[in-house]
Amino acid sequence: MVIVKSVSVMSSTLRSAETEILDECDIPPRSPRAAMPHPILGTMADDYWRSRAGAPRSRGVLAPRPGDPPLTAGVPGDEPPDGAPLRMTRLAPSPRAAELVRHYWIPRWNLGEGPSVTQRVLEYPTANLVIGDGRADVHGTAIGLGSRTLTGDGEAFGVLLQPGAARAIAGIAARRLVGSSAALDRAGVAPLVAEVEARVADGDDAGAVHAFESWLAPLGIEVNDDARLVRDLVARAEEDRRLVRVDQLAAIAGVGVRQLERLVREQLGLTPKWLIRRYRLQEAATRLTAADRPALADLAAELGYADQAHFTREFSAVVGVPPGRYLREAEGGA
Repeated sequence: MVIVKSVSVMSSTLRSAETEILDECDIPPRSPRAAMPHPILGTMADDYWRSRAGAPRSRGVLAPRPGDPPLTAGVPGDEPPDGAPLRMTRLAPSPRAAELVRHYWIPRWNLGEGPSVTQRVLEYPTANLVIGDGRADVHGTAIGLGSRTLTGDGEAFGVLLQPGAARAIAGIAARRLVGSSAALDRAGVAPLVAEVEARVADGDDAGAVHAFESWLAPLGIEVNDDARLVRDLVARAEEDRRLVRVDQLAAIAGVGVRQLERLVREQLGLTPKWLIRRYRLQEAATRLTAADRPALADLAAELGYADQAHFTREFSAVVGVPPGRYLREAEGGA
């Protein structure tokens, strides 16, 4: 039985920071336009599952608090041990599905009658399609810090979608999904859910992926050039830590800043500034818990902050604690 309880961990500082970013992302409806070619083409309990996955190294999942078990992640051939209380397996899509799917993620948790576990997540900027508990839902990105408490035993099947794929699959504008979710309303969803859940319950993760892609392929869904451009920009912003300003991202895309803002808002429901901020914070959280972690001032400089104070202020506003305390908590201290 799956039991997921929603908890609120936002302080007043967190709420004001989230409101500021939401205001930045809140755009009025505009008329659709034709796709353009671009030069570099080549809140509910189940909100917990909006974006567990991200890149294979899972930068978005924050370090557990003292006493909580870590999330043990793996890929085929290097699966997490069965005894781990929180496990995640990731699988790549087939070439035919890669236009719509970044990767699949399958979480399992075995907490039994023990204490609940709360995970904090800096979610990735693309939507997820999640099958679990007898339903399929599309989940948008949480603007602030995602935090959910798990109890008991359970599992789910997640699909991290490429930019533009959520609208193509679910017919919902990206900006409407930010911070929320919607049921997937397409033909054949009920038998898809039944088969995927049965496969996951049997430990047949590859079979679950095959079932999903067998449902997806006949739909003939395609994304447009704008979505492909934003997909490439998302990947570039994630991997290139030298990108710390919106104008840098616009230059890579070969468009002006305002056109870039329209493209990212249309495909992700977010802003380029939010995108850069989010990846900087994910990188900061990862580096803070690394064995070779730098001094805070050095890390702030590496990530493009004006100084350590600016870094500390932004990290605290979103994560809820300053970097030093986050590090102590990750090491098991108070």
